[in-house]
This record gives sequence, structure tokens and C-alpha cells, in this order.
Amino acid sequence: MTVSKPSIPKPPFQELLELRSDTAKPLYQQLEDQLTRLIGDGVLPPGTTLPAERELAERLSISRTTVQRSYNTLRQRKLLSAQGRLGSIVQGPGPRLHSGMDRLKGFTEEMRELGRVPSSRILERAVVSDRSIASIFGEASHASFLKLVRVRAGDGIPMSRECAWYNLERVPGLAEADLTGSVYAALAGFGFPLVRCDQTIEAAAPSDEECAIFSFRQPVPCLLIKRRSYGADGVMLEYVEGLFRGDTYTYRLTLKV
Repeated sequence: MTVSKPSIPKPPFQELLELRSDTAKPLYQQLEDQLTRLIGDGVLPPGTTLPAERELAERLSISRTTVQRSYNTLRQRKLLSAQGRLGSIVQGPGPRLHSGMDRLKGFTEEMRELGRVPSSRILERAVVSDRSIASIFGEASHASFLKLVRVRAGDGIPMSRECAWYNLERVPGLAEADLTGSVYAALAGFGFPLVRCDQTIEAAAPSDEECAIFSFRQPVPCLLIKRRSYGADGVMLEYVEGLFRGDTYTYRLTLKV
């Protein structure tokens, strides 16, 4: 019998900081340099919430001004973003993602256009019958749908948790299809490409599960995107609710007169 070793919890990140008084380098610069290193090494991944200035100052037994000066510099370098009383959010070395809304496209295509490598992790996949979902699709209450819950990532960083339903009454082959990649490509392969969608975007707070997925120490405002997508014959094929992290993801909309 194999006995598994108990996992050793990681120490709080402030225990990884070593601020010295026997050097000419100011404390604020030492703190800035060490936080930069922890972010660059992935110890503090994008989405991590750092303590508020007063809290971290008390933990490290330094002045709040020292922490404030370090945080301000890291914000100017786009490594942190301020979240008021919640503290600051690690942005990571890359820029925020600015996704366009000029046409219908899936997450996979969107990430590739932004220069990111897309990936997905399936949390749940099941064929279900749900009266509420059937009503959204305009199908009979006993209709079957493929429910797919996935974590969508760009360059390995979780960007969204997506819960989607697909119309198996119209595309039954989707139930057994390989959906590790783009579902939109799979739909097109079955002869049912999506041609239009109705989409809404609203602010939402992440659940405890979503905070864990995004590595949030505290809930951070997110974008809840609800989309109804249709085939060429006007039949609804997809309904999806995706929660996108608000600290690294924005939507860009171009309006023409």
C-alpha cells in the first residue's frame, strides 16, 4: 500500500520577503524588487490579491508610506491594479486583454487573435433535460441538451469559467464529439455553423468556486457574459453564461455613425 505524504502548505507570501536594514537600498525599493521577482516567478500569479497597504505594513513592521510607494510603482509598471479596500490585484507581466466585439467568435479564436495560446479544462459534461433551459431555447420541456462547464485559459492563465448548453435536438452528434478544442469548430463540422448571437454583459461577483479558479483571495468584480447563438436557419444552438475575470479582461467596442 502506498502512503501519500501530507501536502505542505505554502507559506504566506510576506514570509518570502526579506527586507534588510544593513543595505543602502531603500526599503520601498527592496519591497518593489522582491514583489517583482515573486510575480515574474509565478509565486504570485495574475489574479492574486495582495493585502491593503496598511495591512501589509503591519505584517512587515514597516511604514505604510513604504508599502504605498512600492505599490504605486508596481501599478505604474502595470504589474498591480488597485482594488480599494480589497488591496491590489496582480496583473502579471502581460497587458490587459482588450477583446473586440466586431463579430461572432469563440474563445479559442479570440485568444489566438490576441496572441495567446488558448486551452480548456472540462469540469462537467453531461446530457441533460432541463425545463428552464428548454424554455430559453424554445424547445419542448423534455428536449435534450449537452451541458458543458469549462475553465477557459489564455497562456495557461484562467480567464473565465463558462457554463454552456447546446441543442442536441438539432445537433445530436455533439453529445459524443471531441470538445477539447473549439465547440464552434465542432458545430461547423456537423454542418451547423453559428451565424449570429445576442449577447449581454453585466457586472457580477465570483462565487467561492470561481475565486478558487482565478486565485482570488477576495472576490473581485467580474464580467458575466450571457450569449444566445443561432444557426443559419434561425434555430438557437447555444446558450452560454461565462464569467470573465475583470482584472485582466476588457471588451472594446467600435461604434460607427
